Amino acid sequence: MVNTNRIAEIGALVGEPARAAILGALMDGRSLTATELAGVAGITPQTASSHLARLTAARLLAVERQGRHRYHRLASPAVARMLEGIMQIASGEAAEAGRRLVVGPRDAALRRARTCYDHFAGRLGVAIAEGLVAQGVVELGEEAGLVTEPGLERLRRIGIDLASAAGTRPRASRPLCRPCLDWSERRCHLAGRLGAAISAHYLEQGFVRRVPDSRALDITPRGRKALRDMFGITGPL
Repeated sequence: MVNTNRIAEIGALVGEPARAAILGALMDGRSLTATELAGVAGITPQTASSHLARLTAARLLAVERQGRHRYHRLASPAVARMLEGIMQIASGEAAEAGRRLVVGPRDAALRRARTCYDHFAGRLGVAIAEGLVAQGVVELGEEAGLVTEPGLERLRRIGIDLASAAGTRPRASRPLCRPCLDWSERRCHLAGRLGAAISAHYLEQGFVRRVPDSRALDITPRGRKALRDMFGITGPL
């Protein structure tokens, strides 16, 4: 049974601007220190530590220690899905009559290609999902998806082995493949272990590069060739 107090607690935690900025900064799947997150949120490290403690206690963040440093990351893909849903709602038109959302250059980069936790989103993520469906590699329903047997073999041929893919943070309860509604494209990209494996492979091969201080991604010339060869994507992104 859903605890309404728990819903209210999470809503209050996410709704504070500095904490929202911290959570948004972690949507690319990386782990960051309190000092780094303080810079993103525009607050002092001491204030950031207080926010991080509350987010960790609420199981929205997880903490990993390496030597003297503590690194914070989103606690689970479920937290990322919640944040992506909030972003989808928040990206609508402004409520005031006559005012519309102004999209600047930074937003244009995010719409083209970005990370959504540990998988690709934006036009890049949607194009990959649609390419895999067209090739018969995956079949997507409204809530879930599956990888076909021929699809598994095709993925192995292009270097994506779901049985041994690194960096996907496997969990017994995590689905292999599922659709994730993209907040900017309003179509689905791929989440689950398959989405994470594709993302990890593209980053490791240098097909995409992270844009500093952003969730946006740059697609390299080698990456554009790989998009054509692997997924049949030939149009502009």
